[in-house]
Amino acid sequence: MPTRSSARRLKLPRRERQEEKQPAERPIFGQSHLEDLVVITGFSGAGKSTAMNVFEDAGYFCVDNLPPEMIRSLVELFVHEGSKVERAAVVSDVRGGEYFEALRAVLDDLDALGVTHHVLFLEADQDALVTRYKETRRRHPLAPESSVTGGIDLERAMLAPLRERADLVIDTTGLKAHMLRRKIADEFLPRTVPQRLSVTFESFGFKHGPPRDADLTFDVRFLPNPHYEPDLRPLTGHDARVVAYMDREGGLAAFYEHLEPLLDFLLPNYVAEGKAHLMVAVGCTGGRHRSVAVAEHLAERYRNRHDLFIEVQHRDVEKAGSVV
Repeated sequence: MPTRSSARRLKLPRRERQEEKQPAERPIFGQSHLEDLVVITGFSGAGKSTAMNVFEDAGYFCVDNLPPEMIRSLVELFVHEGSKVERAAVVSDVRGGEYFEALRAVLDDLDALGVTHHVLFLEADQDALVTRYKETRRRHPLAPESSVTGGIDLERAMLAPLRERADLVIDTTGLKAHMLRRKIADEFLPRTVPQRLSVTFESFGFKHGPPRDADLTFDVRFLPNPHYEPDLRPLTGHDARVVAYMDREGGLAAFYEHLEPLLDFLLPNYVAEGKAHLMVAVGCTGGRHRSVAVAEHLAERYRNRHDLFIEVQHRDVEKAGSVV
């Protein structure tokens, strides 16, 4: 439940409002697991997708661009016996067209159903919204054939009543994506255990193609290649003899002296930014020796960090073939 003074509250917290106005008779849905529903709305271009990502990373069941008329039906599915959904977040905005006007009525229905819910409203000043539309070169949903400013003006008039219903209003003007993520998490998820960054160290061979989902890629083909040693060729980077050969001239240790401080700097910053997963790819020619050894070393080095969840994968270690 939002409690911080950094965001503006327009009415009493939702939980207090529900205590003041309890429904006369709450429908019986069986053993419901639904504990919280967050309705995300506000101006187009104000950061609703970023907001939804925060809740998705926190384990919420998320639905984007949901017409208001469908929110009640979705909630009824959630509260029926057998549903395992405990927390959900939905984005409903002007893309819903004429149905968007029904959102206020739907919020009243949720009160009547006794569903704990919060409304997050995102806004930004006109200059910021216009700039964001120019950067993405998208048309405003309320003004597909006219100016963006005209669409923003129409949206402002339409959203005014909903803004008054919000539990939390955040002005995203001047906020970077990571700042908005942190602000929403601080306000809505204060009791959750901080999310750990999931880091995957993946070895691969360039001859088999680079990985498509890598965030960082390190090429270690400059290290001595055990493939050309007949006794080492059948082995992999898991073997200590392969690692010793790679470091026979001190190049491997020198590489770690540069790489480890870089990762020591980057990983905490990715955690602070709210990133959920990081793929660190390490490539050599065939993906059996050098890249495997380096990926294993890095995984072992960071495995005991409390803010990281470490995995290691070796994409091409079982593949054989000549080195080119």
